[in-house]
Amino acid sequence: MRVGIIALQHESNTFLDRPTTLEDFSREILARGKEVRSYYEGGHHEVGGFFDGLKRMEIEAVPIFAANATPGGTITADTYRYLLTTMLDELQLHDEIDGLLVAPHGAAVCESEPDMDGHWLTIIRQRVGAELPIIGTIDPHANLSARMVDACQAIIPYRTNPHVDQRQRGVEAAMLMAGTLRGKVRPTQCAAFPAVAINIACQHTEEPPCRQLIGLADQQLKQGKVLSNGVVLGFPYADVAEMGSSFIAVTDNDPDMARRLANELADYLIMHRQEFRAKLPGVEEAIDLAEKSTPPVCLLDLGDNVGGGSPGDGTIIAQSLVRRRIVGALVCLCDPIAAKLARDSGAGTLVELQVGGKMDQLHGPPLQLKARIRSLHEGMFGETQVRHGGKSHYDMGPTAVLEAGGLSLLVHSLRMPPFSLNQITSCDLAPERFQMIVAKGVNAPLAAYGPVCRTFIRVDTPGVTTAAMIRLPFKHRRRPLFPFEELIGPAVLKCEARK
Repeated sequence: MRVGIIALQHESNTFLDRPTTLEDFSREILARGKEVRSYYEGGHHEVGGFFDGLKRMEIEAVPIFAANATPGGTITADTYRYLLTTMLDELQLHDEIDGLLVAPHGAAVCESEPDMDGHWLTIIRQRVGAELPIIGTIDPHANLSARMVDACQAIIPYRTNPHVDQRQRGVEAAMLMAGTLRGKVRPTQCAAFPAVAINIACQHTEEPPCRQLIGLADQQLKQGKVLSNGVVLGFPYADVAEMGSSFIAVTDNDPDMARRLANELADYLIMHRQEFRAKLPGVEEAIDLAEKSTPPVCLLDLGDNVGGGSPGDGTIIAQSLVRRRIVGALVCLCDPIAAKLARDSGAGTLVELQVGGKMDQLHGPPLQLKARIRSLHEGMFGETQVRHGGKSHYDMGPTAVLEAGGLSLLVHSLRMPPFSLNQITSCDLAPERFQMIVAKGVNAPLAAYGPVCRTFIRVDTPGVTTAAMIRLPFKHRRRPLFPFEELIGPAVLKCEARK
């Protein structure tokens, strides 16, 4: 038996002015054929799990195509056209396959196709026919669509946030494919779409209220005929009709049971929706709390969440740290101009420069500093532990460590989400020695910084990834949708089942 592997992943923040281009994918992952195996096999990503699971089941893995870019703005139409054409050309070279394992993100948006993942999955389904099994994984920060559901026999979301189970879900998908091909199971899935969007600050799966919701999903797995299920938390920074939470249940040839279980999860969320509102401290209150806490304290900059597509150069928390003369704080900022100036000046020199606040007007003005250049670095580092995102190799471009009074700045050239503590340690910094560390994320940094930081404080900052999603200028979302509108009476559930 031969099973093809395709991955096309991007988390698209439609509130960013800068679009995502082919250059962004080329900088990260743009692989064909054997290149896919070279990049992913043995890694913590779900595609690494595909390879592992198929090998265990003695099924030949046929790597076809993979593309991934750091979360960013809407994908240009030309970029998507190239990616789709390349994917289909590669698929055509492997017509003798028995099934397909696919890894969309679930929150990709293109200028020409707002439901981009639903679009390419549908085209794949049309190309291979109705009978060939297609089983996929998705990030729980997906905005699931009916087209995604209809294109696949089963879709398996990660179960953790931070996402530390990606490889496990890839193995699960491969095992389910093996059972399907050998006639042991016949997956039938249903998705329920309640009129609720979960606040990003309430999406940590090991904390209430999300923990109870995941617990209910775990209980369902104990029932006979249940092959898989999942909580799709949703991605609130994409202005698309599908934005919001959803639920998937996959059963062994029992569509009615799948529908009932998906609706059970949706009903729970509707009933408990008020618990999924977030109450967060502002910048000054958060710093007050940090000063009273055992160091190191991680201040999570929600409005400049790079993992949600933000610029990564927000200075709002840093400005307050400077103003209050906080000693022993570290902030990572993306600023290629400042990084180049530091590089040109050389380590050990004293420079006057502006850092951060250059990409837009939403995330704070540039920091005007007189700083000493402590060290210079190439910006490449690795990660051997299981961390959010499943990556093993990172490149943040030419990087400089600056010291300005009590503030340390790690200034890098390429946007870098805080998925690995090695971003800091690779620059000869000891994170445990800082009083406060500002991380540009919400939940993902908990996995990376957990071994060091004693306290995590989510900070209500403005920006394109603000936790206050009701402030964002949506035009295309569904209505009614909590918390934008209060739900009166039972919320209508839209269910889709593929038999």
